[in-house]
Amino acid sequence: MMLKQSMGKHSLLQARVKTISARPFPSAVPIPSLIRPLVSPAIDRVRCFVKERAISDVTSEHYALLQEPLIPEKHVRWDWCPNRLPDPEVLEIWQAADAVCFDVDCTLVKNDGLDLLAEFMGVRDQVEAVMAKRLEGTISLDDSLDERLKILDCTPEDIKNFLKTNPPETRINEGVVQLIQSLRARGVQVYALSAGFREILNPVAKYLGIPSSNVIANRMNWQWDDETGEPTKLMGFDMSEPTSSGSGKPEAIAKLRQTFPYNTIVMVGDGVTDLEAVNSEYGEGADLFIGYGGNLQRNEVMLGADWFIMHFDELFAALKRRKVAMVGAGAMACAAMHVMGQNLNGDDPAQLFDANVKMWLHDSEFEGEMLSDTITMTKMNPKYLPGVTLGEKTVAEPNLLECVKDADIIIFCVPHQFIHGMCKKLVGKIKEDAIAISLTKGMRVRADGPQLVSQMIRKMLGVDCCVLMGANIASEIGQEQLTEAVIGYYNRDNAKIFHKLFDRDYFICNMLPDAPGAEMCGTLKNIIAIGAGIVDGLGLGSNSKAAIMRIGLSEMRKFSKALYPTIRDETFLETCGVADLIATCYGGRNRKCAEEWARSHVSGTPRTFNDIEEELLGGQKLQGTLTANEVYEIIEMRGWELEYPLFTTVYRIINDKIPPQMIFNVKEGARMKLSAPAVGPGKRKNPLPSMDV
Repeated sequence: MMLKQSMGKHSLLQARVKTISARPFPSAVPIPSLIRPLVSPAIDRVRCFVKERAISDVTSEHYALLQEPLIPEKHVRWDWCPNRLPDPEVLEIWQAADAVCFDVDCTLVKNDGLDLLAEFMGVRDQVEAVMAKRLEGTISLDDSLDERLKILDCTPEDIKNFLKTNPPETRINEGVVQLIQSLRARGVQVYALSAGFREILNPVAKYLGIPSSNVIANRMNWQWDDETGEPTKLMGFDMSEPTSSGSGKPEAIAKLRQTFPYNTIVMVGDGVTDLEAVNSEYGEGADLFIGYGGNLQRNEVMLGADWFIMHFDELFAALKRRKVAMVGAGAMACAAMHVMGQNLNGDDPAQLFDANVKMWLHDSEFEGEMLSDTITMTKMNPKYLPGVTLGEKTVAEPNLLECVKDADIIIFCVPHQFIHGMCKKLVGKIKEDAIAISLTKGMRVRADGPQLVSQMIRKMLGVDCCVLMGANIASEIGQEQLTEAVIGYYNRDNAKIFHKLFDRDYFICNMLPDAPGAEMCGTLKNIIAIGAGIVDGLGLGSNSKAAIMRIGLSEMRKFSKALYPTIRDETFLETCGVADLIATCYGGRNRKCAEEWARSHVSGTPRTFNDIEEELLGGQKLQGTLTANEVYEIIEMRGWELEYPLFTTVYRIINDKIPPQMIFNVKEGARMKLSAPAVGPGKRKNPLPSMDV
């Protein structure tokens, strides 16, 4: 589509008009739903116009106008342009842009900076006369700049006063601020590329959040006073800047390509010099030119642009929104949906994410209705987290493949024992560039060693997977009580995306470059919570519970680093470590169920954890007992019983191998000889440690 060959201005425009004429007419192009209301009136007018003329005739007529003087009534009407809508290839390039270069005068701002300065200095007519020569082609760009500066003859004080009189916020075009914020939020580099002057442009760039290093423009030269060391008289401009000549913009873009590894660069502007930024005569130019006509509509730009817009909202509407899928519908999944829902529905000015979220659940009947129907209609899950809203555009989806098939972001929040089976179903069924995050706490034990949930997802699905862990009791998150979480990551850029998705003023997310550490903490604390619950069920006091928690924290750190030596000590002091341990040992469901289990044993009417889980958790699954069994399998295979006495004792107590009272003396509980193998029909061969990171 783009013209990369070297050609002159006339042939460049001619070839680009020919390119546009060969495109499918807009009515045949799929229109993004967000763009449609912005341009649909124009589409109707274009259809009426083209019914009377073949598209080739329209192009010829348009091109003929390029040869005539710019008489207003003979201008090409913007609503007749054949490129008012982006074709699929154009839209794809825009959404994949690594860098976007904006012209400034009459593009980012409503007017030309030098013209406005000339009006301020009282020499507007003289400056406009020079510009007329430039438009007629009788003088070059650099000559026109030089003549205008001579006419202005301003001082630094004049420019300061001009900037005070014309602050950036009064000059910016509507929609620019939101668009640039959204581009930067997506990691797109934004440049101000102008033939204007830094002295006038820098305040505009600063207001828009464009760093000064990303401003490519001309510089004024000053005569400096020998005594005061201050600039006093304007002496022209710096000719070494690429923008000082007519070929400056394609040269500047070619230089950007040489300096940075940008795959895709887009140029947005209102003028012919912006259009020529795609010219490859001076190196590889821009991949796409988007013409802007909100202030001025130039024939050459309307016909030569790959896409012609009248408002920056059109570009904003066409930005890619990441689609999110939630795999899980338990209490924690619903709490996460509540947090996300607020960020997706109105509190995301950059609109990084699609507000429509599919939520997978194992469907069942609840109070006479299918739970999926209730969630979709009420935007709440009355079974697992009643009274807490999930998000205005939440749709419950019982079909797992349908839920995730087009998702850019997949959130896993189901009991860890189901993750492996789910991943097997999803292999080859998700987008190749999708990213994932796990809220699941637990691990899978294999013959060759343990495997964390995030590792399983990364290995089986071939996608990056972060983890979100912390002292996160779902009901309290739903009530918007102050909560902290960490996003453990392997890829920092992906962690930043999840930070934007989850972070709220009451749900504070910190990024942690230690995903295995965060996940091990979230996994092992459930075993300690079982021990704390047994202490409560036996009627012991705070001293005993504190001792169990202290021993547990020590074993948690030691066990984690034994399996994953690169885990950081600092991780255990994060919210995923000691804070999550405290919250779980006092308020979590593992502690609650273990307390009831111990109390039933003391009373002489012992109950099973399955019975207690069904009664107290309302269909949710208990993780601590499963994790205790899985961790002990590793401990036993490696002969570590005496090194981890609390983990060993908790496992033996809940499997009825030793009495609950042995929680008083975990060292003795770990030393006790058992008559039968603790795990399975026989011990497995002791494998080598496996750090599958």
